[in-house]
Parts: sequence; C-alpha cells; structure tokens
Amino acid sequence: MSEKILTTRKNGMAVLLLVIALYVAASVLLIAAVSGAFSPRYRDVYGVIVTDGRFDPTGFVVVPCLLWLCLGWVLLCGLKVLKPQEALVLTLFGKYTGTLKGEGFYWVNPFSSAVNPAAKTKLNQSGDVDDGKAGSLTSALTGLSAQAAEQASKKVSLKIMTLNNSRQKVNDCLGNPVEIGIAVMWRVTDTAKAVFNVDNYKEYLSLQCDSALRNIVRIYPYDVAQNVDTTGDGVADEGSLRGSSEVVARRIRDEIQSKVAEAGLEIIEARITYLAYAPEIAAVMLQRQQASAIIDARKMIVDGAVGMVEMALDRLKENNVVELDEERKAAMVSNLLVVLCGNQNAQPVVNSGSLY
Repeated sequence: MSEKILTTRKNGMAVLLLVIALYVAASVLLIAAVSGAFSPRYRDVYGVIVTDGRFDPTGFVVVPCLLWLCLGWVLLCGLKVLKPQEALVLTLFGKYTGTLKGEGFYWVNPFSSAVNPAAKTKLNQSGDVDDGKAGSLTSALTGLSAQAAEQASKKVSLKIMTLNNSRQKVNDCLGNPVEIGIAVMWRVTDTAKAVFNVDNYKEYLSLQCDSALRNIVRIYPYDVAQNVDTTGDGVADEGSLRGSSEVVARRIRDEIQSKVAEAGLEIIEARITYLAYAPEIAAVMLQRQQASAIIDARKMIVDGAVGMVEMALDRLKENNVVELDEERKAAMVSNLLVVLCGNQNAQPVVNSGSLY
C-alpha cells in the first residue's frame, strides 16, 4: 500500500459559496412559483384571475427546487478543513482514494469516509492524552455537530510526538534485574501504511518499543563488567547501561525503526529516562558500590601515603638532618603510615628523652 496525496482539492470555499448561492436561488424560485409568477393567467371581465389553459411551467420549477432544498446539503459533507501537520486518509466504498495533506479548505466526494483506526487510542504521550472534558467544552462553545467531531477524530497527526512507555523490569546480561524507561520521539511519514498495514499503529509502536527495549538491555550489564561482549565482535569491551547510555539509546532507536518501518512510522530519537536496579536487589548493589568505592579510596590513600613517606626519608637523607638505622626507619615509616592512613586524627606522643 503506497500513499497517494490529493493536492488539487483545495476548492472547499468555492463549493460552499456555490451551495449557498443555489440554496438562495432555489428559495427565491420556490417562493415565486408558489405565488404563481410562472403560471399564464389573466383577469376576466369580472376581475377574477383565471388561467388561459396554456402550458404551466410551475411544476418544473417547484420540483427541482424542493429536491435541492432537501438534498443539497449532501455536498456540504464533502467539505474538509485541515490544520498544519494534519492528514486525512479517505476511502470511497472501501477503496483507498488518497490522502489530504497540508492546511486548507478541501472538498472531496461527499460519500468518502475518513479512516483512522488509532483515533481513539490514548497513550502516555504528548498531544495524545485527553480526559474528554476539553472536547465537551469546545463542542458546547462552538456548536460542532456530531459528524464534524467524528471527522476531527479521524485526522492523522503528522507532528513529532513523544511516547513515554511505562518502566520495564528487565534482566541485564549478568542476570541482575534493572528497571529502565525510555522516551521515543516519533512521527507518521506514510499515512497509508500507518492506517492499512497494521491494525492500530499507536499500539503497534508501543509494543515494539517494549520489545526492542528488552532485546537491547539484556545485551549490556548495568555497570562495567569483565569478559562481557556487548558489540558481538567476540572481544570483551567496557559497554554498560550506565556508562554507554548514548550507544544503548541509539541501538534501541535502530531496533524500533526496523520494526515499525512497515507501519509508515519514523523514529527520530530514543532516550533513556530512567535507569536503576530493581528494588529487591537495590540495597545489595548499593552496598557493593559503596564497598568498591571504599576500596578505591583506600588504594588511593595508601599510594599517596607511601609516596609521602618516601619523600620524607629522601629529604631527611639529602639534608643530613638525622641519621637513622633500618630499625628507626621502619618505626618512622610505620608511624607515618598510621597517621596518613588512619580514619581519625592522630594523637601525637612527645618523647622528651633520648632518641635511642
């Protein structure tokens, strides 16, 4: 199914004016016919109006006028108004006739019907959440008919929309359950495919987002892990959900696009909006991260302390401040390491006696 755009139907105003003019003309002719303006007649010697028996065209005027007054409104059903970034998919007796795109006042076959199976589908996304109150108020204020409201609901939006799917609990490549949520920016590019190739393109997109998210997340670990290949080249790398969010989002976007191309949808961007360990293991993983952070901090402190002790011994030796044997050096190193690596401030002890 390929999209066919109807671009030569922007004559809605001309049809509207023509219908109004014909209604006015039919009303005038009907009134004139009823009043006898078209009947051949004269007044007799007594002043009474009588006909002369000739052909009376009144019936040929009254019947068309009545038919037009009763059925002329059908042409008004073909008037369509589109705002920017809206489209209307039209069918005539089940056959796809084309798509109206672009703002304007159109007139199409009044027996054509608009098709949009996803018109009443409400997802957690921008521009597609409605509680019904605003629509009722607008209809009351503007006096829209039920047919106009139905036509408005059949329009296909061509705007860029953001789909926020609910958070998913997925196991990463190490089997740890994580909760992740994504925001997908998308739009309709082919209205014919969106309407006819899938049953409901909004629900189809939502399901494909969930499926792609699970397929990609299970390839990566939450944090950097050893001996894990996330690219599929057989070589371990440092890819992770937390550290490679841009790469993960790009792969999710490509995965979704490959699935929804047949539905006439374009995935512009996908972003990770929420990422955390599942509640059942969050506390344990937090302790693990804290322990890892403590070990890294201690390692840095010890490296710095050893460097400071080496510097102190070298400066004492270079300046000939004091001569220390190996035993005294060991004691000094021990004391300095205790002071530099301790969690609390050291309490100095002053030796007022001899060094030896």
